[in-house]
Amino acid sequence: MESLDIVRHVVLAVHFLGLAAIVGAFFVQMRATDGFATGVVLTGAITQVVTGLALVGLRQASDLEVDNTKIAVKLGIALVVLVAAIVAHVQRRRGGKVKPAFHTAGGLAIVNVLVAVLWP
Repeated sequence: MESLDIVRHVVLAVHFLGLAAIVGAFFVQMRATDGFATGVVLTGAITQVVTGLALVGLRQASDLEVDNTKIAVKLGIALVVLVAAIVAHVQRRRGGKVKPAFHTAGGLAIVNVLVAVLWP
């Protein structure tokens, strides 16, 4: 295994951890009315965007095929997840309504998983 492959696998593992932070917090707090873990979701969303971009770059550096349309769709969804996580975090600090943005971030993260798995 080449060193670039090792780096790609480590980045992929961190990418999965970012996903787990978003989806895990979402599932645990889906029925909650307050006390949302917005910091966890925000950290996961940032991790997802950064490592997702890194994974695309590493695939291109390894001369592996990249479906640019799929990546554009996934990046668009990931950016909406990130914005929703930011909104939820800011609303929590200000004492506003967190639930809509929190659920948007969690739900769209699941949609992004489905795009990753089901898009051929």
